[in-house]
Amino acid sequence: MKIQESAENYLETILILSQRQPYVRSIDIATELEFSKPSVSVAMKNLRQNDLIIMNEDGHITLTPSGLAIAAKMYERHTLISRMLMKLGVNEKTAVEDACRIEHVISEESFDALKRHVAEMLNDHSQN
Repeated sequence: MKIQESAENYLETILILSQRQPYVRSIDIATELEFSKPSVSVAMKNLRQNDLIIMNEDGHITLTPSGLAIAAKMYERHTLISRMLMKLGVNEKTAVEDACRIEHVISEESFDALKRHVAEMLNDHSQN
């Protein structure tokens, strides 16, 4: 399933917030992303309709298995790309911003190649 970049960003944000706090609400997402509450509400409705999140009666948001799969994929891409850019000497702020854009457009093939390359680099360093 192909989803929009904004939906991927929301799902990734929900994943990150859920790792930092006991539950995630729309207001937490709005605060984290610096978006308006109405914008986040519309996005949450769309994510619910696509079965990517569940929102309980208290407004607590949970990723469905398919939402979690997308969020984890984006988070892995974001983390690896930003770390790689910082290793190349890019400052952290720029590396994180660039990774946020790259993670949505890089092909599966290219990302897998980057992952293999990074793993090889780490193995080479541990053997020295």
